[in-house]
Amino acid sequence: MKTLSPLAILLWLGFAPAALADSATAMFAGGCFWCMESAYQEQEGVIDVVSGFTGGTIPNPTYKGNHAGHFEAVKVSYDPTVISYQDLLDLYWVNVDPFDNKGQFCDKGPSYRSAIFPATDGELQLAEQSRAVVEARFAPDKVYTEIRPAGEFWPVEEGHQDYYLKNPVRYKYYRWNCGRDQRLEQIWGRDAKH
Repeated sequence: MKTLSPLAILLWLGFAPAALADSATAMFAGGCFWCMESAYQEQEGVIDVVSGFTGGTIPNPTYKGNHAGHFEAVKVSYDPTVISYQDLLDLYWVNVDPFDNKGQFCDKGPSYRSAIFPATDGELQLAEQSRAVVEARFAPDKVYTEIRPAGEFWPVEEGHQDYYLKNPVRYKYYRWNCGRDQRLEQIWGRDAKH
């Protein structure tokens, strides 16, 4: 089980210390938000990861309700003095199939597509540079991962938060049967993270 940082404990208790002023957030879509949540949550410097939706125009999207136009995504809160936005991007790429324009792994449909949602010009520049590196590495294959402006993030229902921790057997069964790890290893080799 993950050991919580002092900052994460204070956040959990409802305190907003001055150190929070130095925290940052980043949003990524990579198919199933459970899998993206698990990829980031255990990283040193990551304070919290929330599963939800972003990128669409419908307010208050829900998993079993209307989330048309939205991506399944994660919002990563992190300490940039410990882990950088570039580090988060590097981790992102080895957790997605950038060549799939119909979704990710066994999950197909518009809400499962991959995308990066930079919130600043600096993040946009880093995201574009990171995509260019992936494109160069795999040329002439087409990279479909989008880079879109960050917008409002809508957390998904509580039952989907920390799913990989609350339901580890079901999560591992889903992930294996979806072929996620197998495909990541096929694309990224030893760089694949899971």
